[in-house]
Amino acid sequence: MDRITAANVFVNVAERASMTATAEALDMSRAMVTRYLAHMETWAGARLLHRTTRRISLTPAGEQTLARCRLMLELAGLMPVAADTPADVPQGLLRLSCAQSLAQDILAPAVASFLRLYPQTAVDLQISDRTVNLVEERIDLAIRITNDLDPNLIARPLGSCGSVVCATPAYLAAHGTPRSPQELALHNCLTHSYFGKSLWQFERHGRQLALPVGGNLSANESRVLLAAALEDAGIAMQPEYSAAPLVTSGRLVALLPDWRPQALGVYAVYSSRRQMPAALRAMLDFLAARFSDARHWPPPAAPKKKR
Repeated sequence: MDRITAANVFVNVAERASMTATAEALDMSRAMVTRYLAHMETWAGARLLHRTTRRISLTPAGEQTLARCRLMLELAGLMPVAADTPADVPQGLLRLSCAQSLAQDILAPAVASFLRLYPQTAVDLQISDRTVNLVEERIDLAIRITNDLDPNLIARPLGSCGSVVCATPAYLAAHGTPRSPQELALHNCLTHSYFGKSLWQFERHGRQLALPVGGNLSANESRVLLAAALEDAGIAMQPEYSAAPLVTSGRLVALLPDWRPQALGVYAVYSSRRQMPAALRAMLDFLAARFSDARHWPPPAAPKKKR
């Protein structure tokens, strides 16, 4: 029995949690799905699925086998390569994922430069502030700002991202200026749904401080919170690359100059080093060089203003 097909059936069942849905998606009978699953369990030498009348879930052995099957299917998809295509020439489509603010402020001009440098490549830039599954969503490379990396993925460090706590002069005139992180509890703090929604972290002279904050607006995209802050809605914690120009222009005021918000790492994240396409290797090297260039990263730090 075809092991590639068996692996594909197993991955589909694991992702859909349904043998019937898998049979429909792969245009095969439910009995054939059952046969392929039995073949996979024989091949793996372990039970891969817990099956009840209501649900299907993976066993520990199934979790390990699922990762291996996804890798095997990925490699199988790379096999049909045109014989006259030089393997070391960057070409073809790359699917990239990153957050909206990073895409607009940093990555869009970087990608434009990359495409001029490698005209046989194309980029599909997927914008999402959630952590996407690279394999399931067929993402070649994700640029993530985080201190919590998935250990199952490969991450190439690109740099460090600082943040700025800021508000408009009008908001501060109406509500006062916080002099310490603890005073943020008295203010309307605009929080990110995924990152630090109720806990902002600061550092001063080696001292760490995690402070609960709250407000009447949260969002899953920092650009939305920035727009709200510019409308005098409250205090926001923003990446320096977004906030610095607005602080320099006076539209925002950088707060708490003696306390630095927790810095985050910037990483290029991908799923496998095996059979890496030349275009992906070129993009990794290009971004590493771009983020190490002082003309592009880090952006100018927000000036420290005391009030």
